[in-house]
Amino acid sequence: MTVATRGELGGWQSRTTFVLALSASAVGLGNLWRFSYLVGEHGGGAFVLTYVLCLFLVAVPVMVAEVVLGSHGRGSPLAAIRLASDRSLLSRGWMLVGVLACLTGILILSYYTVVAGWALAYARDMQAGTFSYASASLVAEHFAHFLEDPLRLVFSQSLFLLAVMLLVALGVRLGLGLLVWLVVPALVTLLAVLIKFGFDNGDIPAARDFLFNVKLVDFSPQAALVALGQAFYTLSVGVGTGISYGAYAPRRTPIGRSVIAVAVFDTVIALLAGLAVFPVIFANNLEPSMGPGLVFFSVPYAFGNIAQGDLFGALFFLLVVLAALGSAVAIMEPAVGGLIEMTRLRRPVAVLIVGSVIWVLGLAVALSLAGEGRGNWYGTGSLLSLLDRLTADCLLPLVALLTALLVGWRMRRELLRAALRRESALFFSLWRLLLRYIAPAAMVLIMLAAYLGGPG
Repeated sequence: MTVATRGELGGWQSRTTFVLALSASAVGLGNLWRFSYLVGEHGGGAFVLTYVLCLFLVAVPVMVAEVVLGSHGRGSPLAAIRLASDRSLLSRGWMLVGVLACLTGILILSYYTVVAGWALAYARDMQAGTFSYASASLVAEHFAHFLEDPLRLVFSQSLFLLAVMLLVALGVRLGLGLLVWLVVPALVTLLAVLIKFGFDNGDIPAARDFLFNVKLVDFSPQAALVALGQAFYTLSVGVGTGISYGAYAPRRTPIGRSVIAVAVFDTVIALLAGLAVFPVIFANNLEPSMGPGLVFFSVPYAFGNIAQGDLFGALFFLLVVLAALGSAVAIMEPAVGGLIEMTRLRRPVAVLIVGSVIWVLGLAVALSLAGEGRGNWYGTGSLLSLLDRLTADCLLPLVALLTALLVGWRMRRELLRAALRRESALFFSLWRLLLRYIAPAAMVLIMLAAYLGGPG
């Protein structure tokens, strides 16, 4: 009996749960600090338009390809690709794509859990009033001291990872399914509360000018490449999440329309995150930034120097933790599912094994940031930076490229059409055209840009 008919890992009964699950996996840490900043720095409306084009011409076709593999194979990335290879009379060597996707996910989680642990610790610090009316120098010193405290780093990372492991161990329906019904509404609610606070206490005109004005003078070919990179990374393709979640989706799910809905939701959340943060940032006369500079410097200082800011700053970091939780659970699931299918281990045991590997790697990442552990990791400064560049610049686009080649060029057309039977013939033809020609070229461009030292 095949994996496709057995569906041994479980599944969801509702298309809505599937869409919410993909949405929760897509809305990660990067949405809350990266997208809005890039919009403001690279031409405003012109950047958004380019990003949307890249999203639907590159990222969505690859995500649809992943979900098609999962929907057809009804298993982990390894099992789904094995079945697709067998039914298309291909070498089982293509299973290496699934192995590479799971490995990439584990490497990402090794530093993702560390950064999420920072947010967890900062939520507690904000709630305790640590940054209440603190100067910018004190906020910077707090972060420096935090990174030099290996015990606190490891504790925060371990606490977050434990929550992820518990949710994955509960299974597809009770763990993943229940999580997304809680996380997505909570994300939207927290964003609404923070936007209201930002509108009441922030500099709305400055934020509006930064985010939404069309500034063609700031838009360039480099900005277009940045938009391509952001569109690709935002849907979390390349780690097997689409394959695993596609396997758990109801059989009659309209895959194309579902993925498009996820892409729209992800973009809206990213823009709303900018409206939640940047009005408060500009109200405190701070220069906009992205990444840790925004989240762990600007946000604590800005919220700490506004009335009731401690409470709303804590809510912001809770928002970051919830977004990270949805993504982390989605990234861990493919590796856990693959281990279950290969070894017949019980789910809790498989979760413990995968989680232990992630914890050990995360321990190395945390120690590379603390005290004597800091050093020059091949020119990147820390193990976190090294893993970030390795996964973002090499592994993720490589897995996406191989997925596009497998599904677009090697899988039998009738298998693909059967998986996308709920979509029109026009949609199917356009999707296959984009997957075969546009998406691979974009993946190669992203890797070349990274190799040559460019953005993306």
